[in-house]
Amino acid sequence: MGGVTAPLYNTEILRLAATIPHHERLESPMASVEKRSPVCGSRVTVDLDLDEEGRVSALGLLVRACALGQASSSLMAANAIGRTPEELADARDALTRWLAGEAPPPDWPGLGLFEPALPHSARHASIRLAFEAAAEAAEHARERQVA
Repeated sequence: MGGVTAPLYNTEILRLAATIPHHERLESPMASVEKRSPVCGSRVTVDLDLDEEGRVSALGLLVRACALGQASSSLMAANAIGRTPEELADARDALTRWLAGEAPPPDWPGLGLFEPALPHSARHASIRLAFEAAAEAAEHARERQVA
């Protein structure tokens, strides 16, 4: 028989899901993007502002997702302030490749926690939502800044 695998939902994932930072929408964000998983119906909306140097200066979230999507949103939000649109896009892309089994874990604090979800491809979309929404919102905010 195979070895024991880590549970998909563990105490740390549940703790992160219950403590999402920046869990209030921004009043007038530079950009706002909602992403939805067609598989499970999870939704994450990210509002953000960039400062004059093009780094995330304010972040707001509305998260209606499973525990994995909530935990991923928590990790994204805890580490997004001060990041550039390129850094957010790199994190999104690295997360996507890692979940697909094509790359090592992304260089983003805490994402290794989702290793037990790797064989559960139906859960990947929910884990990616916050990163996809943040990267897209940052790109829209930059376009607005340049215009």
